[in-house]
Amino acid sequence: MKEKESEIPNEEMNSEQECQQKHDNLSGDSDNNQVENDMDLSENDTENTQMEQNDAKEEEKAGDKKKNRSFFGRKKSDEEEKLKKELEELDIKYKELNDRFLRLYSEFDNYKKRTNKEKLDLLSTASEKVILGLLPVIDDFERAIDANGKSEDVNAIKEGFVLIYNKLQQLLKRFDVEEIKAKGEEFNTDYHEAITHFPAQKEEDKGKVMDVTEKGYKIKDKVIRYSKVVVAN
Repeated sequence: MKEKESEIPNEEMNSEQECQQKHDNLSGDSDNNQVENDMDLSENDTENTQMEQNDAKEEEKAGDKKKNRSFFGRKKSDEEEKLKKELEELDIKYKELNDRFLRLYSEFDNYKKRTNKEKLDLLSTASEKVILGLLPVIDDFERAIDANGKSEDVNAIKEGFVLIYNKLQQLLKRFDVEEIKAKGEEFNTDYHEAITHFPAQKEEDKGKVMDVTEKGYKIKDKVIRYSKVVVAN
């Protein structure tokens, strides 16, 4: 009996130990499952955080692109406005310059016509003045011719011709007409025209004008007729 009674408690103890072991195993399993769940949650949180960070970066990039687009769009718009203003200013300047050119061209055309008319008037006036100056000389020639037909005094006739010649020289000086000096001067193609050459009798005569066959004249500095000369070689 006693043995049976001792076995019963042992069995109870064994059953209790088994229950306790099962409980411990179950609690261990639950703890492991909890740890695993916590790890899974942590991994999920990490993945979610990374995804959120990636989304934030993409949104930031998209925002930067949008800002860049708006910046460049605004910049392009500003450049277009600037170009439009420059084109308007250039158009205004072109119109002003074109108008000024037309005015200047018209004024120049009028000036050219006026100067041409003045030149023609000047030439006609100058020739008129010369003719008016020559008329008294012609009158003197006519009187001298009449007198020569009636007079036999040779000296008086010569004096009359000298007076007429001097009067004609004064008229030429009044119009700034001068005789070109030639005889004894160095031959100068600007004033002289050589019609012939002959050997020089002296060394110092070489290249000089020895004779004048036709006098030359100039008005101020302009040659109107070259002197025809003989040059010594």
